[in-house]
Amino acid sequence: MKLHELKPAKGSTQSRKRIGRGPGSGLGKTAGKGHKGHKSRKGYSMHPGFEGGQMPLVRRVPKRGFNNANFRVEYAVVNLEQLDGLGAAIDPALLVERGLVRRGMPVKVLGDGEVQKPLTVTAHKFSKSARTKIEAAGGKCQETA
Repeated sequence: MKLHELKPAKGSTQSRKRIGRGPGSGLGKTAGKGHKGHKSRKGYSMHPGFEGGQMPLVRRVPKRGFNNANFRVEYAVVNLEQLDGLGAAIDPALLVERGLVRRGMPVKVLGDGEVQKPLTVTAHKFSKSARTKIEAAGGKCQETA
């Protein structure tokens, strides 16, 4: 076998349809689009929820509940067991540096795990259990805005 003898597998390639090129092509006149109607027009695109004129499901189903997505604050969560070997003074910048949280996200400390030594932890929020465990070990919790 030589490089100039290479061919695609039989039936794997097809020549493209040359539509609207006269009656001899088999795809002349209406160019395979049938007669009239929305789909025969240029620029046709059906939007995702369209159901052929029937009232779409998204409009048939009643709206319920409350969505607070615009104003919700999402916190990067850190547990006490993750803070254990980081040193005495812990702040969000240190947590980003160690790869525990992503940059730019507010940090919330949760109380999973135990604190062995007094820590000074600076974060945006603390859970009640985290605050009591840190203060019971002789440490301090400082909330930043």
